[in-house]
Amino acid sequence: MSEKLINILLVEDDEVDIMNVQRAFKKNTITNPLFIAHNGQEALEMLRGGQVPFPHIIILDINMPKMNGIEFLRELRSDEKFKSASVFVMTTSNQDSDKINAYNFNVAGYILKPLSFEKFIASVATLNNYWKLCERP
Repeated sequence: MSEKLINILLVEDDEVDIMNVQRAFKKNTITNPLFIAHNGQEALEMLRGGQVPFPHIIILDINMPKMNGIEFLRELRSDEKFKSASVFVMTTSNQDSDKINAYNFNVAGYILKPLSFEKFIASVATLNNYWKLCERP
């Protein structure tokens, strides 16, 4: 039986953080397709326009231009097609209001940046174990 393809969408505006995610995936031999959007608006356009297959996992920053992560979550969860996607927030925002809002939109986890690269590798390894266990239609 072949391993199920799990699509991952990274919604992040910081190029260094994007490179760190890519490096962490490589270090953990995560070969799942990784799609990148630089803000929430771009991510929604990619999802709704079909440029990205259904994302089983979304890694989401909160502080972004055009449409921030909370606004993105509000739109995502109101869309019947995408409301079941698992979302992990990875952000510099340690504000209680952002955490509460994110969890109110049913996020699976909230990771604070900056992480050392070693801690980030460990976080990605944990996420990898999570999505390997995910059963999605």
